[in-house]
Amino acid sequence: MTSFRRTLLYAAPAAGVLLALTVWATDAPPARSLRDFQPAEVARLETAMWKSYYAHERLRLFGQLATLLREQYHLSRWRACVTAYRAARAAAVFQRGHSHADYEKALPHIVSFYAAIRRASSDPFDVQRAARLELDWWIIHRERNAHAPGDLETDLAALQAELYGLPAPRFAEHARLRAEAMTLCDRIVQSGHGSDGEWAEIESVLRRSWTSLRQAAERQRKELAADSAR
Repeated sequence: MTSFRRTLLYAAPAAGVLLALTVWATDAPPARSLRDFQPAEVARLETAMWKSYYAHERLRLFGQLATLLREQYHLSRWRACVTAYRAARAAAVFQRGHSHADYEKALPHIVSFYAAIRRASSDPFDVQRAARLELDWWIIHRERNAHAPGDLETDLAALQAELYGLPAPRFAEHARLRAEAMTLCDRIVQSGHGSDGEWAEIESVLRRSWTSLRQAAERQRKELAADSAR
């Protein structure tokens, strides 16, 4: 092999990595607030993702996640795809788990997911704690019969409190409604099928849940604006 060909052989992979890093660095829209989302669209996409998750339709789940991240969390198309892969990977690892040791294997992927959200957000939050709370509610939901009533709602509210920097009680209604939607979804999974009407009911409950969260977050933004005006 000539020296020139050897140089090309080693340089090509490096160039590919450099190109990918360049795209990643330049393909970043301005940071946006986590408060800037559409509750109805988040509810629609979350309902669709639940259907895909329980049907083990991972490719479809990936596409729905990427759409959610691009449209509601304001990630670029490239970053949304990379981040959706991390989230879908976390879900797949968790779904296959049978013990806490298995579930913990999903945590690094969840951390990567929240790290990407944090980079796109103008609102500060602790990535490690958010990821831990996310995995905790997954576990509580999986092992709900071993937990006290209200544990799921408590963890869901704590997650939003971390993301938005607000007291957890402000998200009590959001958490209660989201847990209610999960219970409705569990019934569908246990029965082995769900009608269009049942899935529409889940979407309706989720819409109320995310609307409640948006209202709580907007209330804080108005309070901050009022404080600044004084």
